[in-house]
This record gives sequence, structure tokens and C-alpha cells, in this order.
Amino acid sequence: MPAKRVLVVSGKRKTSVARAVVKPGIGRIRVNMTPLEVYEPEAARQKIMEPLIQAGDEVWKQLDMDIKVSGGGYMGQAEAARMALANALLKWTKSTQLRTAFIEYDRTMIAGDPRRKEPKKFGGPGARAKDQKSYR
Repeated sequence: MPAKRVLVVSGKRKTSVARAVVKPGIGRIRVNMTPLEVYEPEAARQKIMEPLIQAGDEVWKQLDMDIKVSGGGYMGQAEAARMALANALLKWTKSTQLRTAFIEYDRTMIAGDPRRKEPKKFGGPGARAKDQKSYR
């Protein structure tokens, strides 16, 4: 009996981390055990579906993907899941044509955005803001 092919890919955005487990199947995609078709909010669902639309039905309809996302807000989670999904499709198909399609559409689908929150410093309420002073 041949071993089943399973692929694990991750994606990050801000403080969100997504892990996608890909295996042969019937096109079932779940985010945190919720089917993608009913995932809320709508804007996040559209963001996650972008790589699927770019790839086309024939690529992902034969795969089952389980995505677990944690940390951050709902949009950061959506972008992390989107990145994991796009990288999973690329690793599974090994297609350079698909890679160029993703890069032309939006480069952050493959290459992550390295920006993170700057740490707070002393003397004020945030990273850069300082308490005002008045000499009168």
C-alpha cells in the first residue's frame, strides 16, 4: 500500500499564524473546522478565496485543505490563511506558471509582509508618541 501524500504549509501575517494541511480529496476547504463557504466575515472569506480563484477549479478541486489559524485579528488571520493556501497550492503542483500568476496578482500571497508592531518605549503612551510638556 503506497503512503498517502500529505503536505503541511504555514503562513504568517502580523501576529497571526496559519497552518494548512493538504491531502488528496474532493475540494473541501476548512478554516478552524468551519467550511470556507460559510466562513464569516465576508471580507475575510473573499481574501482567503483569492488564491483559489487565481489557480482555477481544476487545481484545488482534487485537494482537501484544513487550515488552523491563531493569533491576531480576523483580517490578519485571513491573510495568513491566504498565504498558507497559496503556498500549499504552489508546493503541491510545483507549477511556475501558477507562481507567476500569484506574483502578478499580489506578491504578498507568496512572500510575507515582514512589518510587525513596534514595541512601546518609556515616556509616553506608545512607540513614538511622548507625553507633552508645557513650561507655563
